[in-house]
Amino acid sequence: MAGVTDRVFREIVYELAPGLAYTEMISAMALLYANPRTFKMLDFEAYRPLAVQLFGSKPEVMAEAAKVVEGRCAPTFIDINMGCPTPKIVSNGDGAALMKRPQLAAQIVDAVANSVQVPVTVKIRAGWDDHNINAPEFAKLMVNAGAQAVAVHGRTRAQFYSGTADWDIIRAVVEAVDVPVIGNGDIDDLQSVRERLATSGCAGIMIGRGALGNPWLISRARKLVADGEAPDPPSVQDRLEMAIRHLNQAVDYQGEAVAVPAMRKHIAWYLKGIRGASELKTYIQTLKSAEEVIAALTEFKAKLPN
Repeated sequence: MAGVTDRVFREIVYELAPGLAYTEMISAMALLYANPRTFKMLDFEAYRPLAVQLFGSKPEVMAEAAKVVEGRCAPTFIDINMGCPTPKIVSNGDGAALMKRPQLAAQIVDAVANSVQVPVTVKIRAGWDDHNINAPEFAKLMVNAGAQAVAVHGRTRAQFYSGTADWDIIRAVVEAVDVPVIGNGDIDDLQSVRERLATSGCAGIMIGRGALGNPWLISRARKLVADGEAPDPPSVQDRLEMAIRHLNQAVDYQGEAVAVPAMRKHIAWYLKGIRGASELKTYIQTLKSAEEVIAALTEFKAKLPN
């Protein structure tokens, strides 16, 4: 979800359904170098609860970065990402690469937990590959080192996002540790929300890619859990209006030159599955100004049946 769960996206989600959100992954090393772009990722309104998500593989660097985070923005907790599968992260020994080095991972958790006052949590995967599935044992080590909750994505690093998430592994983690476990993987509709909460034993579920172009999924899921029923899904008109709103808020925050290119992927997600939107998605990829994008979306919206 890097490049997705920025301040603007989180604000939209919070307004639809106040609850826990995570920042994008933030490099611990970049924080220590006081990288301005990285500091901007810590720039957010007073919406809470919020987890700041750090990645890195040096205990002392992670500990110092956690202190920086705590001092600058006082998050609800700090989450250590040990699940990101992308090559540029793994090649540096960060993210899911730590699943292969559980002792180092435990040292990182211990260093961070002892450097800040806020709780520390971890996000892991099922394992490195099918021959090295170690999530339950790995989670135990993290908890013993000071992690107060564990989020588990039910795929191995080798799978990336292919195949299906293994919720039996997630259930095994629930049974292995005595802290809250949050399940993640293939939560893309209300049926999966209902089924996974009923069968996994998890304290909660984490919605990631299912919210792309569909922030309502989170609010509808929360309503389902709280009341046993959920609001109707958004209409096509709702989706187009949210795409325009999202773009306007991004321009206000980031400026047009940054926001318009960054929003192209979001708009494509909002348009996904809408009949007749294929050409519009392609056309929007060529537009340079927010005014042009909004005009294209507005024109398409006006042609829809009421």
